[in-house]
Amino acid sequence: MFWPRSAAAANALQREAVENTRLGIPILIGLDVIHGHRTIAPVPLAMAASFDPELVESLARLSATEARSGGVTWTFSPMVDVSRDPRWGRAVEGFGEDVHLTAVLGAAMVRGYQGNDLSAPTAIAATAKHFVAYGQPEGGRDYNGVDVSSHRLRNVYLEPFRAAVDAGVASVMASFNTVAGVPMHANRALMTAVLKDEWGFAGVVVGDADGVRNLLPHGVAGSLPDAVRGSYSAGLDVEMGGAPTEVALSAESVDPARIDDAVARVLGLKEALGLFDDPYVAEGAELVEPTEAARRLVRVAAARAAVLLKNDGTLPLSAPARVLVTGPYAESTDHLGAWTQSFAAPSTSIVDELRHRLPQSDVRAMPGVSFFGDRRDDVDAAATAALDCEVVIVCVGEPSALSGEAASRSELSLPGRQADLIRAIAGTGIPFVVVLANGRPLVVADWIDVAPAVLEVWHGGTEAPAAIVDLLLGDQEPAGRLPMSFPRSAGQVPIYYAHENTGRPATVRGSLDLESADIGLHGPDNVQEKYTSKYLDLDLGPQFAFGHGSGYAAFTHSAPRLSLAEIDADDLTAGATVTVAIDVTNTSNRAGDEVVQMYVHDVVASVAPPVRRLIAFERRTLAAGATATVEFAVGGDQLGFWTTDAAAATFVVEPGLFRLHVGASLDSTQPVELRVV
Repeated sequence: MFWPRSAAAANALQREAVENTRLGIPILIGLDVIHGHRTIAPVPLAMAASFDPELVESLARLSATEARSGGVTWTFSPMVDVSRDPRWGRAVEGFGEDVHLTAVLGAAMVRGYQGNDLSAPTAIAATAKHFVAYGQPEGGRDYNGVDVSSHRLRNVYLEPFRAAVDAGVASVMASFNTVAGVPMHANRALMTAVLKDEWGFAGVVVGDADGVRNLLPHGVAGSLPDAVRGSYSAGLDVEMGGAPTEVALSAESVDPARIDDAVARVLGLKEALGLFDDPYVAEGAELVEPTEAARRLVRVAAARAAVLLKNDGTLPLSAPARVLVTGPYAESTDHLGAWTQSFAAPSTSIVDELRHRLPQSDVRAMPGVSFFGDRRDDVDAAATAALDCEVVIVCVGEPSALSGEAASRSELSLPGRQADLIRAIAGTGIPFVVVLANGRPLVVADWIDVAPAVLEVWHGGTEAPAAIVDLLLGDQEPAGRLPMSFPRSAGQVPIYYAHENTGRPATVRGSLDLESADIGLHGPDNVQEKYTSKYLDLDLGPQFAFGHGSGYAAFTHSAPRLSLAEIDADDLTAGATVTVAIDVTNTSNRAGDEVVQMYVHDVVASVAPPVRRLIAFERRTLAAGATATVEFAVGGDQLGFWTTDAAAATFVVEPGLFRLHVGASLDSTQPVELRVV
């Protein structure tokens, strides 16, 4: 059952099941606790920007504690779909474009929800979703089909689910999409052969809402009973949506052993949750509003999730005498983000928080424009008001409703006249800052060059406005990193850093100069660039790449060092590792956070490797002037990949040269070479 919104009502459901049914079996009570229950944390995409697994685990534990106090036993989170298409609205619900980051944070969230004992009052059953490849629908349109190679399926989309299973996730949710023409709710090859048989997953496979019923319009079932039988035969254990399972699942239509298996998995989950011992919760102990500790945690999380996209020194702000706050987010309280329930604690506004923190300043508010544009928009009035102020804070972005399920966009620019407002403020010559609140990467090319400082704050949750003011005034460090690339244009999507190199990689942008375009392939070296993989009308690469970000503090890195320059492949397979070390120094006069990232490039492999692939990261806080050594262990798990050219997929570590790139972002790494023999 879905949660009936209070501990008392949940207890009443359990009492009915235990006392008034033939077998007296307690029920599972589920809810979409995605990034908070009463206290709302930053959206998962923002959590990913923190590059902080311990923080993500703590946020999940907070959610579990609040939800379990009300009788919730099962959440449909985390979403571990790798997503490389920001047009897809549910990108907000996951951890971005990278396999390793998604796997690490997904496992951390599972640990946070479930703890060491599912029967504990601070634990709920987690669900890894959506199995599988749901994050790469054609055209970025939600629910659309996915046609993916077995190589990419294994090395990209399945890996975070494997990590969740290894972390002990209690359930896995089937996705809405097809994979190679087979809807996942009827995909025995993946739900049973891979998930249950190959990986040994002993938990529950649950359908998504009406996913079984959707097999009819998919065209693979002629009736609802047929759809039910097909799903359960493929490996589904729990149907979500009310399809007639009791009619469709007969001994004549579905192997009784398969039904026994599904029942045993559900009963096992209830046993692990302690429901047979005590299915009730203490109604007087239900957490119905955020505690002060919960507010402090999500406030810190919202700050740690922020990414400083650019800064010319305007940030952090000193206490200005007169400040204008403009843009649709100036007075908006829409900071909770997608997938929050109506009973969640609300947020305040950025203007309210600024006035509270700067009582001696004249903090003025003028939205200037609405989110989508209407007759009340007055860009000129906002620009005029800016002339009488020392600094302007332009608060723009997407409202929460523009991201989440069934919220795909074909255009990724700021909606309405928000870009006009930024350019108008820039035209005044008054110093200004852009605060960007959104649930996906946006196209910012039409205004980014005129903005002196841009702070990406995402949808930060209950305490987002307070955290934003902490960042603006320098009380917190905006040291997050992008978990997903910002494209230059929607036409550039999908764009992601871990792509395979082509046989004709580009090194310079294209040109629309028709005269130079007529020169043949065999001309000078610079002409060879005509026949390379690029767009004629865009610079190479994204506007901001995965891992981009900085902070107010400044850091230097030593050259990376290896404990071994050469290692045997068999030793790696047996568990041996090589240590990579780098010294990081805070050269500024303030404490700050550095996010050290390590990428690998398999220089020559049996299949075309990604140009780089994240294999390790660490966020480290350093005092002013301090130096710390960051170490990473590199083993077979980091250097190998799945081969799919045989009947069964095999994980291999191939001999050869591996180039490790270590640094604070993709464009500031230093290489060191490791040879596997």
